[in-house]
Amino acid sequence: MTRRLIAGTALALIAAGAAQAQDSINITTYGGAFAAAVNEAYARPFTEATGIQANMVDNSDPPAKLKAEVEAGNVTSDVYDVEQSDVIRLCDEGLIEPIDPAALPAAADGTPAADDYLDQALHDCATAIMVWSTVIAYDTSAFPNGAPATVADFFDTAKFPGKRGIIKRPKYALEFALLGDGVAPDEVYDVLSTDEGVERAFAKLDTIKDQVVWWEAGAQAPQLLADKEVSMTLAYNGRIFDAIVDEGKPFGFVWDGANLDMDYWVIPKGAPDVEKSMQFIAFASDPARQADLSKYIAYGPPRKSAAASVGTYKDGTTQMAPYLPTTPENAEKALVNDAAFWADHGTELTERFNAWLAS
Repeated sequence: MTRRLIAGTALALIAAGAAQAQDSINITTYGGAFAAAVNEAYARPFTEATGIQANMVDNSDPPAKLKAEVEAGNVTSDVYDVEQSDVIRLCDEGLIEPIDPAALPAAADGTPAADDYLDQALHDCATAIMVWSTVIAYDTSAFPNGAPATVADFFDTAKFPGKRGIIKRPKYALEFALLGDGVAPDEVYDVLSTDEGVERAFAKLDTIKDQVVWWEAGAQAPQLLADKEVSMTLAYNGRIFDAIVDEGKPFGFVWDGANLDMDYWVIPKGAPDVEKSMQFIAFASDPARQADLSKYIAYGPPRKSAAASVGTYKDGTTQMAPYLPTTPENAEKALVNDAAFWADHGTELTERFNAWLAS
């Protein structure tokens, strides 16, 4: 083989590699069941529709990975999945690209995306992927005389005996305590922003402090129930759904006082291909496709028009609506998490919470 032919072949291979790189995007998520659901509902269909290979990348802390790569000038993923509080911080620091809602598809009836998304689902630099929630879960065998139905029941260990599981974080714990003390969901953050409100939240937690088992990882909550270490616990709704439907556990939900939160798509500054990144986000923002995500995992769509399209679980028989935080009757008494509040007050309340735990 001549040098000219070798050189030509090498150039062809380089060109093919470049073309392949241009025809692919990397999507970084927290991994696990959610990454698998995103792959089935969005990544594979996107590749089939566009010819652009969508590669899933797992990471335990996507916001930290994004920040480190942008600051190093070596961004390896085009799209990232981050939580609401991270959106605010990353956008304020100029680490993610702006996202114009006008670039997202309208609803089937022509309603613009900006009017079709739930409150707090759109941000200057992000668009919501899904809605998940922290709910009360309980062991159905623990309460033969009637199941709990309200946040107040969670704090009533006389009527509903047994230990309680709570996330070892001020976020969720303090909000939940105020709900249990009778504060309306739309007033929780106003109350919690005052010294008196903070005292009220801790006073409510004091009433069950000696009955609380604190947990930190999401898998711990259903395990505490299964092991009968607690009779009720705060838990991530997706984890409890899996335990009930996939594992046959005798668990139940209480949607009263559910804390709604969202994950978001963001594009890092210096993304390899911003145009294809936005193409994927627009594809995944279609209401029908958002509803399809709920076929694989018990998270609700952030677009209002998607709710009517939610069907069954991947087993083909389990109706998903009763298990989703966005179903109207489930969301009726829910609290929508306020990331801006925690961005302003998170440090001081975490310090206070840790001191309270140690006291």
